[in-house]
Amino acid sequence: MAFGETKIRNYEERRDRAQVEDLERRCEVGPAERVFLFTDTMGDAICRIRNSPMYKMLVAEVDNQLVGVIRGSIKVVTVRKPPKDLAKVGYVLGLRVLSLYRRRGIGLKLVRRLEEWFVDNQVDYAYMATEKDNEASVKLFVDKLGYVKFRTPAILVNPVRRRVHLSSNIEIAKLKVEEAELLYRKFMASTEFFSQDIDRILRNKLSLGTWVAYPRGERWGEVGADGRVENSNWAMLSVWNSGELFKLRLGKAPLSCLVYAKGSRVVDRLLPCIKVPTIPDFFNPFGFYFMYGVHREGPLSGKMVRTLCNYVHNMARKTKDCKVIVTEVGGCDTLRLHIPHWKLLSCPEDLWCIKALKNEERNGLHELTITPPSRALFVDPREV
Repeated sequence: MAFGETKIRNYEERRDRAQVEDLERRCEVGPAERVFLFTDTMGDAICRIRNSPMYKMLVAEVDNQLVGVIRGSIKVVTVRKPPKDLAKVGYVLGLRVLSLYRRRGIGLKLVRRLEEWFVDNQVDYAYMATEKDNEASVKLFVDKLGYVKFRTPAILVNPVRRRVHLSSNIEIAKLKVEEAELLYRKFMASTEFFSQDIDRILRNKLSLGTWVAYPRGERWGEVGADGRVENSNWAMLSVWNSGELFKLRLGKAPLSCLVYAKGSRVVDRLLPCIKVPTIPDFFNPFGFYFMYGVHREGPLSGKMVRTLCNYVHNMARKTKDCKVIVTEVGGCDTLRLHIPHWKLLSCPEDLWCIKALKNEERNGLHELTITPPSRALFVDPREV
């Protein structure tokens, strides 16, 4: 079948919104051999980038039909490349091309046009995230566009089910935004990819708050102007309500997962005393909470991280369509040992790829990528 010329242009909401919504409904996310996730942007095609400091969305047209989209955002983050340790980065996300038009270079054209926007705005590095097993995505970005494999964080997913018991030996307190910002800048400012506009993230209406856990019997005083904390063991995290931006729906899953999901709900309904772990209904659109900025201090703080996660789980139960709690941590971060999650739903190795866009940064890119990953990795909730 012969196709006309591909045209790449800026997204125009009034003209393109309906076609982009249809494209999102028809394009799956995730490797075909495992599961398909479909995204419902609820009428706001730029919802996943709207809260970023700078953002752009491009569309691809063939014969006056919209056949592809891509989104990008720009911000300043911490990088582990002395002496500067800060970089302006552009994030590539939401690349979609209709199946009939794939393998025609449309995705390549969309990424290159977005990179031009990055360069015009003095971006040091472009980066993207994909499933490690997504061969098409890896081939496009690594083999054709010159991106380098950078980090392999773990995406941890925990279903929202019955209420979870909280430890009676741990206190939980909600922090003021100003206190949370002080703590993050004190304890996570050197964390890889820490967003320098953390204050904007914490003050966003989608950020539900920041909580701290510490041993019962101790006093959590006000955070000092220097971010000083007197407690020797404590943990903190913040929560972002991603379900207010977009919904997800499971389109395909292994037969064993389907059988267990339906069977466990039947058993739980008929014999609740058995307490069979149940999988929520993911086949209808659902929302989720994203936990970000998870940090702990002290040898006994692991239990406090788990208690905070359980607190968020119980909080999510009060939201009608929140079906899972999600977080993402560095691949070698021991935090993953203390965050409740299901292996069946989680991704042990996501893949981040990076590319230098300035000549002076290209020489240091090798050093940046071979540097052993830090224990912690900050994942911006605006880019989930």
